[in-house]
Amino acid sequence: MELSVENINTFYGLSHILFDVSLQVDKGEVVVLLGRNGAGKTTTMLSIMGLNPPKSGAITYRGQDITGMAPYKVARAGIGFVPEDRRIFPDITVLGNLDVGRKGSKTKNNKWTLERIYQLFPVLKDFSNRHGGTLSGGEQQMLTIARSLMGNPDFLLLDEPSEGLAPLIVKVLGEFIEVIKKEGMTVLLSEQNTKFALKHADRAYIVDNGSIKYEGSIAELENNDEIKKRYLAV
Repeated sequence: MELSVENINTFYGLSHILFDVSLQVDKGEVVVLLGRNGAGKTTTMLSIMGLNPPKSGAITYRGQDITGMAPYKVARAGIGFVPEDRRIFPDITVLGNLDVGRKGSKTKNNKWTLERIYQLFPVLKDFSNRHGGTLSGGEQQMLTIARSLMGNPDFLLLDEPSEGLAPLIVKVLGEFIEVIKKEGMTVLLSEQNTKFALKHADRAYIVDNGSIKYEGSIAELENNDEIKKRYLAV
């Protein structure tokens, strides 16, 4: 078990957002959190990353309790985070953004170098001297992912990576997920784009009103029209 989230309850101020959320991600899996906007997917990601720690419950990564741990320590433990709002540095270059995320890998066979990043996202090489703020939304999303990879994580949290992007860019992101899946990286993906998520994930959880309503394989979800209609509007 790579990641275990057990009965977490998370608040924004006095507002109770997550209610006893539990999920597990095994090594090498791509697991997706599905649900409508505002269902609690992003809050789950922020809880894991330590950016909005739960008030109760436990989060364990590779046997280590990381509940409420400072985000930089979670990152050092091997978890990379690609936030929904990207959070690039608009006033420094693409290369500068990548350098900010640079960290040596603990394992020789999992080393993300600048060369590998440029091979995966050639447009970033072409625009390496441009300021981040001049990039399109899709290019900024690639940069955010690439910056996280420069930290050489073993586990990647991807929060709504396809939101608002053109179909061509979504296709590129799908190809990226397939590449890192083949390399054995573990991924927890949050998505509203059900078609995209089901194509690239191994298992799915559905979040609704801050609670887990469904858990199962992609094949099981594909065949469950009632669940899809009730929670995903498809």
